[in-house]
Parts: sequence; structure tokens; C-alpha cells
Amino acid sequence: MRVRTTTAAVCTALVAVAALTGCNRESGGGGSAKVGIDLPRSDSDFWNSYQQYLSKGTKAAGISALPMTNSQNDIGKLVADVTAFMDQGAKAVVMAPQDTGAVASTLDTLHQRKIPVISVDTRPDKGDVYMVVRADNKAYGEKACAFLGERLKGTGEVAEFQGDLSSINGRDRSEAFKACMAKKYPGITVHELATDWKGDVASAKLQSTLAAHPGLNGIYMQAGGVFLQPTLALLEQKHLLKPPGTPGHITIVSNDGIPEELDAIKAGKIDATVSQPADLYAKYALYYARAALDGKTFTAGPTDHGSTIVKIPNGYEDQLPAPLVTKANVDDPALWANQLTKKS
Repeated sequence: MRVRTTTAAVCTALVAVAALTGCNRESGGGGSAKVGIDLPRSDSDFWNSYQQYLSKGTKAAGISALPMTNSQNDIGKLVADVTAFMDQGAKAVVMAPQDTGAVASTLDTLHQRKIPVISVDTRPDKGDVYMVVRADNKAYGEKACAFLGERLKGTGEVAEFQGDLSSINGRDRSEAFKACMAKKYPGITVHELATDWKGDVASAKLQSTLAAHPGLNGIYMQAGGVFLQPTLALLEQKHLLKPPGTPGHITIVSNDGIPEELDAIKAGKIDATVSQPADLYAKYALYYARAALDGKTFTAGPTDHGSTIVKIPNGYEDQLPAPLVTKANVDDPALWANQLTKKS
């Protein structure tokens, strides 16, 4: 990995001998420094898996974590959780803000306190961050578009379950999907369904869309963790859940890569998903929290873990790989969901 390390001018001999990892910006070594970790929600299988990886990984990463909080997709709760972290002496914070615009003032407060922030999965619109750990979400929309476009041979109607457009992830996926469809597959009509990342909203809007457009032959779900089960339940109820290759099959591509999605691909209930690396999100969130405590800095360029660090206006972003999963590679042992299944 391309890393430039800076060390505070004065380190105690004790820390230099015991830790050999440099000095914290404030405390001269991150060994006992506390890290606050806020989880964004608990109503998604993806985020529940992320929490499991975090819980298992703190010790291996050399992190002394404060009790984890869960802001439940509520910016007010996130602000309160971060305030509690500061009161408890946190020297770094890991968060995954779902409203990427409203979090700016909280990031400003942390910056003033010289508390570095690692933002997971979402990139705040404003406010300094030490590192964003995220996959390329525009690529999610583009991969889904290409998969549907080819499978539908460039014609038909697609329902798109858009995530919350106040989140950069929802915007990136939606904008990339729309631009790709308009450019490469103009014969496909896209019905954009705003969902606020809520499965019940997606199901209700899909039901209305199917009634108005009975020829619908494709669905793009921007988050399988919340959309998969209600979508499959509705299609099953309406006798529209038909195997790939048979008349009336609705081609479905998702995002997340949870075990349930892989099972659905194997069963022929959905066709593909883009696997968000829940394991790597946790691993590198903790890695960068550790690096922040040790006073390390990073530059743009390729890493030694198959990703690329890019410069963003308010910091840096490590863009982790997110592969497309289909029937052809659904059993790949490298996929985090397959690893999770084996361990459980």
C-alpha cells in the first residue's frame, strides 16, 4: 500500500519500545486509545453481518473499542452517539452516516476536537474525514444496468428500487443506472421507485407498478438486505416468480451479496447481485482507525489489498472491489457470504 507515515516530534521511550507503531496525534500511541463505533441500522442483513465482522475484528486490529452504538438511520441519534463517544474520550470514530448531507456539522465538531473519522459505505458530502471505506457505488448501478440490458436484449420495462436519495449511495447508484440505461439501452423503460431504503415501501410500489405495467420484465434492487424478502414474497403471491429461461421470468439484479441473495440465485429466484464486501468494510474500517491512532497518512494510488485510494474533496476514499455474482460464480469461496455461511 502507498503509505506516508508522519510521527509526532516527541514520543516517549516507553511507547517507542512497547508499541513501535509511532505516536498518536494526541496521546503518543494508540494502544490504549478508545475508538467509538456507530452502526447505521439493524434492519438489514447486510449491516447485521457487518456488525458481526466488527465484533470479531477489533482485537485482531489492536483496537480498544467503546461499546458500539446503533443510530438506526436517525441523524439525531448519530449526533447523540458521537457526543457520547467524545465524552468517553474517544480518539477516533467509525461511522456510516446514512444522511450524508446532514452529518457535516458533526464532522466539523470532531475535526475541531482533532478526532479522526472513518466513514464506512457512505461518503459525507461535506466535513473532513480521515478515510472513507467504500466500494464504487456508481459501478453498482452500471453493473446492474449492463446485466439487465444484456439479459433483456435491450427491450422491456424495469422497476428500480432507489435507495434514499439524501444518501450518496442512493444517488450514485440511481444516477449511474439511469445514465447507463439511457446511453446503452434506450429501448428499456425504467420506472424509478423511491423507497428510502424501506422494504415495505418497495413492495407497495412494486405492486402498483405491476398493475400499471403488466409487461414488467426486470427489477433492480439497490439493497437486497432490505428489499429481497418482501419482493420475493410479492412475486410469489402473484405467481410471477418463474425460473430463468421460462416465459414470464422477471430478471432481478440486486446489491449487497448477503447469504440470502446467494441462496436466491442458486434457487433461480433472482439472477444476480453485486457483492458489497461486508467483511472488508469492517476489516479496513478498523485498519484505518488503527492507522489514525498511530498518526499515519495516506496518498492516492493502488493498495496492497486490491483496491484504490482516491482523493476526495474532504479526505481520501479507499474504493474496495465489489464483484458481480451470478449462477456462474455464486459458489466462489472468496465471496464473503460464502465464508460467513461456512463459519456459522
